[in-house]
Amino acid sequence: MGGRTIVLVSLGIILAIGCASPPQGETGPALRISTFRCDVTPPPGEPLIWATPLVEALDPLLAKGIVIDAGDSRYVLCAVDWCEICNGSDLAFRSAMALAAGTDAARVALHSVHQHAAPYADVEAHRLLDVAPEPPLRLSDIFLQDIAARLAAAVAESIARLEPFDQIGIGMAKVERVASTRRLPGEGGKIIVRYSGGAKDPKLAEAPEGDIDPFVRTITFARGGKPIARLHYYATHPQTFCCDGRASSDFVGLAREALEKKEGIFQVYFTGCAGDVTAGKYNDGTVEARSGLRERLLAGMEASIAATELSPAGSVEWRTVPVTFPLRSDKGYTIEDWRARLADPKAAIGARVYEAAIPIAFAARIRRPIEVSALRIGRARILQLPGEPMLAFQKYAQELAGDGFIAVAGYGDCGPGYICTDRAYDEGGYEPTASNVGKGSEAILKGAIRELLADPDGARIRKGEGREPILSYLFASGTLSCLAAADANDDGQMNLADPISILQYLFGGGPQPAEPFLACGLDPTPSPFGCRAHPPCE
Repeated sequence: MGGRTIVLVSLGIILAIGCASPPQGETGPALRISTFRCDVTPPPGEPLIWATPLVEALDPLLAKGIVIDAGDSRYVLCAVDWCEICNGSDLAFRSAMALAAGTDAARVALHSVHQHAAPYADVEAHRLLDVAPEPPLRLSDIFLQDIAARLAAAVAESIARLEPFDQIGIGMAKVERVASTRRLPGEGGKIIVRYSGGAKDPKLAEAPEGDIDPFVRTITFARGGKPIARLHYYATHPQTFCCDGRASSDFVGLAREALEKKEGIFQVYFTGCAGDVTAGKYNDGTVEARSGLRERLLAGMEASIAATELSPAGSVEWRTVPVTFPLRSDKGYTIEDWRARLADPKAAIGARVYEAAIPIAFAARIRRPIEVSALRIGRARILQLPGEPMLAFQKYAQELAGDGFIAVAGYGDCGPGYICTDRAYDEGGYEPTASNVGKGSEAILKGAIRELLADPDGARIRKGEGREPILSYLFASGTLSCLAAADANDDGQMNLADPISILQYLFGGGPQPAEPFLACGLDPTPSPFGCRAHPPCE
């Protein structure tokens, strides 16, 4: 495996490394943390997705997060009980929080939890709707400006409460009977779609859970063994109902707040790569189903806490990779198609918003890359992704992490809509119909993930090391500049299997050797050989 360079992924990684708590006997800045929250529930009359006016708030919608102070830099992680925050609204909210924290917007990770009894925000899409015929209702500018001010005020107030932490805890536990795949295999390779209310159909309720990640992962910040805050990561659509004028943080928010009340410790919940994962097998839309999901998720979070192991916090490293995705060009998903849909007052309101205004707004900002980021602190790593990524991206990150702990948050800037695997476009199903980006996005996002998770001290390499030199090294006492580059099959051994894997790929139709192969890049998988310089890539 490795960090193959992708043309549309910037080769430059912005490294922002904070100073860690020093070893005993040395001096240096201590790591500090603060927590913040604010109410982001719209007032009555403001719309939930996609244009339904709010009538009743069953429970508050909250923005919750932490600020990490590493001495010479600060980082903000925030999860918002909204469906989506896209394009300019994402940038505006992150910029407001960054200013309040005294940092840069690139060091602010803002994620929607993605409940569907909640609003969306996209200022550029709103402008497009305003000039469309018979424009649908959208969040008011006054309300959005107020939310930006609330977020900034909450962050600024928390800075005065920064307190030291010296330990990071990592834990994980299985969540029973919550997540299920939305993509069930049907006859002839056809995808059967199991939506979030799938249990209303007995056949869909009886179908297997399918491909999911059943584990919730928890990161705990602590001082002297005493927890200060916990972050939870779990991959499922957090939706049991939608679009009827009732606002709610749904079962995930209810579980989060119940846990905080029970423990007396600040809790934040992030939704993982849940693009093709829902609670559909277990949700029939009833209050009883919602309550059951809440209780089972809560039990999983408590089990993850019980499994948590604390260790020294160590150092803080924040990385970002700017990415640019290809726009779609297939029939029904061109700029012209989106514009026609937006201009049609007879089209469904949701289609005019989600399948027209938002993708047009995304296309207009395509030259401003999306910042994909990762945080490493102690034994914990957090990968922070945009859009609605399919589960495959979470599993890919876990594969690269090996035995290491990694938590993944999706639903950052949601301008791209669904980020699908290339295979999904061919298979069909729901997800590709709600994607604003085209084939090739899988390779781009996976390339960014490889760059973010790669060894920061490793050299850029290209697997293969010239084919002939490998044979010379094995059989003629030749030399190699970088053994890691010569390990073509990435098995941690140097033997005849490496040149054979290259020759089979080149002449025998075999699989491509381990990345990075066709172009120089960082290798995210640990190598027993190491490599600090590889001349072909310098």
